Amino acid sequence: MSSAQKSAPASRQSVSARRGLSLFVLTLLAVEFLDEVVFGLREAAWPLMRDDLRLSYTQVGVVLSVPPIVGHLVEPLLGVLGDVWRRRALVLAGGVVFALGTMLVGLSTGFALLLAASIISNPASGAFIGLSQATLMDAAPARREQNMARWALAGSVGNSVGPAAVGACVWAGLSWRWGFVAAGVLMLLSVAAAGRQPFETPSAKGGGHTRAALFEGLREALRALRRRAVLRWLVLLELGDFTYDIMRGFLALYFVDVVGAGGAGAALAVAVWTWVGLAGDFALVPLLERVRGLTYLRVSTSVVMVLFPLMLLAPGFSTKLLLLGLLGLANAGWYAIIKSKLYDELPGQSGAVAMTLGNVFGLAGSLFPLALGAFAERYGLASMMWLLALGPAALLAGLLASKDGPAAARLEEA
Repeated sequence: MSSAQKSAPASRQSVSARRGLSLFVLTLLAVEFLDEVVFGLREAAWPLMRDDLRLSYTQVGVVLSVPPIVGHLVEPLLGVLGDVWRRRALVLAGGVVFALGTMLVGLSTGFALLLAASIISNPASGAFIGLSQATLMDAAPARREQNMARWALAGSVGNSVGPAAVGACVWAGLSWRWGFVAAGVLMLLSVAAAGRQPFETPSAKGGGHTRAALFEGLREALRALRRRAVLRWLVLLELGDFTYDIMRGFLALYFVDVVGAGGAGAALAVAVWTWVGLAGDFALVPLLERVRGLTYLRVSTSVVMVLFPLMLLAPGFSTKLLLLGLLGLANAGWYAIIKSKLYDELPGQSGAVAMTLGNVFGLAGSLFPLALGAFAERYGLASMMWLLALGPAALLAGLLASKDGPAAARLEEA
């Protein structure tokens, strides 16, 4: 057989492998998209849910607080188990429970059922979403930055679709419940699609050694927390959130209480932040094909350190809104790039990265909004907003001291 004849089957196999990987990546991105659709639905539907289910503010607070606490306690074990046991089974089981919990939210008749649905959904979402993200990082180690950027983009699109779906239900005269039921059905379809894909377990030990492997995985995760490089990326991940999700939580209040823009102006500011961030995530995917992630992070963080004080000092609603939009563009991709660097530091422990270490630091990070709220209560919201500038300042200092380590160098050579 000639060399040309031999190369033809090999070429076809290569094309088939690339197509299979692309389909696998799309399936995983659909998982993140639907997760953020559900999050967007809930955030937009709270006024409707409160009135329909006759919830008090205290009950709303319980629903927002208790399920994440349960998730922080359960998900570390699921993350390690996903590294040493049957990851595929955990992902599919988590997807089914998450889908059923989402539909149960739509079928809730009162506070107790809503709380129960939210509690079972939270750790199930961790197994479905967290281990899907870990699998995406394992699928193409040399392209972690690009795939994390695609993951963030899928989430941004889903987060935008959720509120739009609630608005469509209101416009059509339908109950908010239909959005959750429809999202649950779509999630079951995504579980069926995921069931046709391979989910390799990084360090499976076999059924007879699962308990020993789980304990060893937990010990490895604790050892990882003592590594300087791992701690650095975990800290930088939390610092990058200061001018992203943490700021978003106070954004509407800032535009009402400090800027005096009223409810409509605050809604417009949140919409600008959301949609500009989505545009930034779109732009980041091709950008990372040309620019190294750390280089982009250093430049964008420097830009944010200029734009953020300008926004706080700017007079008038329109100027602040313009600078807010530029700020949303500048900090796009921080989570994706920093998280990919964390995965680089822990090959073979992607489940621990996605869920175990993330939840340990997530518990600490969840205290920041509480502390900032207490500061705002005492000294005013305008003064508190200046504290958020500490995030990008510390982030830039950490990035300037960071270099691509040996793991990243090996990935670039692959």
